[in-house]
This record gives sequence, structure tokens and C-alpha cells, in this order.
Amino acid sequence: MNEDKKVILSAKDVEVKFRVREKYITAIRRVSLDLYEGETFAIVGESGSGKSVFTKTFTGMLESNGTISNGSIIFHDKDLVALKTEKDWEGIRGAKIATVFQDPMTSLNPIRTIGSQITEVIEKHQGINAEDAKKQAIDLMSRVGIPNAADRFDEYPFQYSGGMRQRIVIAIALSCHPEILICDEPTTALDVTIQAQIIQLIKDLQKELGFTTVYITHDLGVVAKVADRVGVMYGGQIIEYGNVDEIFYDPRHPYTWALLSSLPQLGVKGEDLFFITGTPPSLYNRIEGDSFAPRNPNALKIDFLKEPPFFRVTDTHYAKTWLLDPRAPKLEKPEVIRNLHEKIEEMTGKGGAFYVDEL
Repeated sequence: MNEDKKVILSAKDVEVKFRVREKYITAIRRVSLDLYEGETFAIVGESGSGKSVFTKTFTGMLESNGTISNGSIIFHDKDLVALKTEKDWEGIRGAKIATVFQDPMTSLNPIRTIGSQITEVIEKHQGINAEDAKKQAIDLMSRVGIPNAADRFDEYPFQYSGGMRQRIVIAIALSCHPEILICDEPTTALDVTIQAQIIQLIKDLQKELGFTTVYITHDLGVVAKVADRVGVMYGGQIIEYGNVDEIFYDPRHPYTWALLSSLPQLGVKGEDLFFITGTPPSLYNRIEGDSFAPRNPNALKIDFLKEPPFFRVTDTHYAKTWLLDPRAPKLEKPEVIRNLHEKIEEMTGKGGAFYVDEL
């Protein structure tokens, strides 16, 4: 619940299936999520947990063998699930909901100039002439930190560094003033210093332009720095969500405990780093009970038999674990993440947040 802000997108019971070798696999298992105007929502989890697949449903970018088999995604009173063709998506994808991907070279055409790629999008979505589109493009290039933007307008992607190419991808994504910006691992391919610059750039632009940001990442350091709220995904479901302090300092799902325990910053010299044993569940098989149970050393018998519902921790914090059932035994979270706020504060000396430039 967030009574102070308006819901801009509401996904309810979304299920996504893929047809693979004459068989259907369920990649997203009835996920619900409300996004609020102007917030930053981070989706975290291991590779294969469903983070990118889920957010692709917001822009109609599922692979050709994928389909939304259940649920609704309401955006401005329109159900995005009902949109089937490229024409249907005009006016939504790029214009209202834009995406910044991990590798800028997959988003940029290597044989076209940077300027032409930005102006093409502006002309298509805003219906303005080439001269005005060029002025807007150069202004955008300057706003995202490209030095001497007018002089670099006619250069090609190979003449830009990785960090500069990612800035151009952000400029293209923002060229139509979207209301939601999805950032899919936008800094993974960049070195640590450039990561921090790109993350700060997105924060500054969000503050200036007021869009909602969805961060997809496995990097909890990024989450701590940018997010207002966090959703933890596992096995195609959001299994815990809350504001960033609740997830870091009062986590309730054993998988969230495991993710936080894996932070290398919490390692002790001379001791092995913690890691999560086993592998994520195979989506080829029907998942029974709690999907994390086979990897959870403290799993209850019911975890293998029945899927848990969401239990309320606070008005903003919910977790999908039987440990929150009043009948469950009381388990303490792992020692390494107890008093996490004090440990982080001691390590960073900056008020208790992991800073990307220190990872």
C-alpha cells in the first residue's frame, strides 16, 4: 500500500508460458505488482528467476514462443495483455514505457550514426520535422553527459566508449518522455566507476523528469543505492516485497536471507564466502509447495506440499513463506545478516547504504 502516490501500472496474477519442444513451460507464475508514479522499484533474484521475462510483458516484447496465459496488466485503464500486434503497441512501447538493456551494442545499429538513431525515434513518436528532431537529439545527448554533443552527433557507435554508448541508449529511451523506464541490468557490462556514473545519471534524470523506474538486477549494492521498494523473485514468482529498508534490515523469506548472506562485503577474512547450494527449480516441471524448499536447509514439511500465501509483515511488507504462519516454529535469520544495518554502517561509514563505487 502507498496512499501518497498514484498507481501507474497494475499487474494482477500474470502468468507467462513458453512453448519449447512441443511442451509448455511456465516462466512466470501468477505475479501481481503495483507500480507507483515517480518511484524506483527494484526486482532482484538469480539468473532465470523471471525478472526480465516479467517486465517484457509491460512492452509486448516476449519471444515469439511466449504468451501471457493469465492475468491483466492495467496501464491508463488499458489492459496491455489484450494488445497482440505491433500496431497495437504503437503509442505504448517506447512512447510510454521504455527499456534500457544491458548491452548497448544490441540496442544500437553499428552502421548508422548516433544522431540518426536518436532523431528517428523522435520523429516517429513526436511527428516533428528533421531539424527540430536534431535539436532535441543534441539537447538529449548533452543532458545524458555526452561532451561536445553537436560535434559527436554524426559519429558511429564504435567511436563511443561502452559508458558513452549506454548514455546514448538512455537518451533514446527518454526521447519520447516515457512514464516508465525499465532498466534491465543497465550497468553489468560496465566497469565499476562507469556503473556509478550511469546509476547517478538515471537518478538525476528521474528526479528532473518524474518517470517511474523499474530496475532489474542481481546486484544488491545497486538496489541499496537506488530503490524505494524491492521485489525479490524466485522460480517465476515475487516471493517477498517491501521498501528497501524492510528488505535489507527485516527480511522474512529464507531466499532473501540467502541472497543477503551472499553479499561479499559480509565475508570474514580466512573463512569461505556463503553461497546458496543447489540450483533454481526447472521450469519444465510443475513446482509443488515453496519453490525454494529444496535449497532451504530449514524447510518445513509443508514447504514441500503446499504453496504458501503472502503473509503481511507491515502495510508495505509481505513475504510468501510458511515461516510467517502463526503455527510455524520461530527461526532466527542467519547470524551473518543480523544487525545488518550496523554492519553496513561500519563498512561504509555513509549512513548504512552499500555504495556502488565501493563494491
